[in-house]
Amino acid sequence: MNRDIRTIGVLTSGGDAPGMNAAIRAVVRVGCYHGLKVMGVKRGYNGLINGDMIEMDARSVSETLQRGGTILQTARCLEFKEPESVKRGVEIARVFGLDGLVVIGGDGSFRGARDLCEAGLPTVAMPGTIDNDINCSEYTVGFDTCLNTVQDAIDKIRDTATSHERCSIIEVMGRNAGYIAIYAGIACGAEVVLIPEVPVDFDEDVLRPILESKSRGKKHSIIIVAEGVGGVIEMAKEIEEKTGIESRATILGHVQRGGSPSVRDRAVASQMGGMAVELLLEGKSNRVLCMQQGKVTDVDIMEGLNMKKHLPRELVELCKKLAV
Repeated sequence: MNRDIRTIGVLTSGGDAPGMNAAIRAVVRVGCYHGLKVMGVKRGYNGLINGDMIEMDARSVSETLQRGGTILQTARCLEFKEPESVKRGVEIARVFGLDGLVVIGGDGSFRGARDLCEAGLPTVAMPGTIDNDINCSEYTVGFDTCLNTVQDAIDKIRDTATSHERCSIIEVMGRNAGYIAIYAGIACGAEVVLIPEVPVDFDEDVLRPILESKSRGKKHSIIIVAEGVGGVIEMAKEIEEKTGIESRATILGHVQRGGSPSVRDRAVASQMGGMAVELLLEGKSNRVLCMQQGKVTDVDIMEGLNMKKHLPRELVELCKKLAV
């Protein structure tokens, strides 16, 4: 155990994700177990450079496992891309006596963690984002809860789409990645799934499947569109104009970020949060927790940022086969 580590901090950065509170709780309680002082940094890197911190103990994180969002709040901090802001963050960390920091967020947050390490503050990061778009990790905290929220919403939309024999076009989150869309498409029985990773021919990939499914006797069609593709309102108008099928667009939006985290998100977040503290105590930093081959492990942050992750094409093909 590294005896130089006496006080650690924890922050959440970027977009919020269900399970972040479970990760915070794990960092705090594992830290307390080892006799460490734990500081919660409010509002991400903004809080770090402005000294917005609170001391946390085991009771500070009671009754937080079931809560969505993040009790430490979060924000995107463009200012932190500047070397002077990173330097200020390290200086403020020293004022508060931080010997190490745990960062919970996405790849932008990882770059901030890397910069802090290079500037002299030992830092470990872990993935918290509903988009599941972290290259080094098969799974990110918040993804499972998000999918359950999307599934519930689409099931409800299907009820009314069937009643009116409509085509429903539903935009889900994911930034420039199609993981939410493709998994939701399989789980919810979508006729069409459009993702940024696969080029779209509107007539062949959208209109034809809708018309073919109608000719087979289907009473409705569900089209799921990743936000990186976008244009669902215009798409609904074009479908109705060209097919005569009544069409409605729905943008699910930030409802996908909220809600009580699933068992999987609570468990993975807890495991990663605890391991982050153990890494700091072992004298390791500039590391990111990730899931590889179903197991939680850690890699160098730069190595993790440079890895490539590809959405399995067999999932795209499976969606098409299941839509017959």
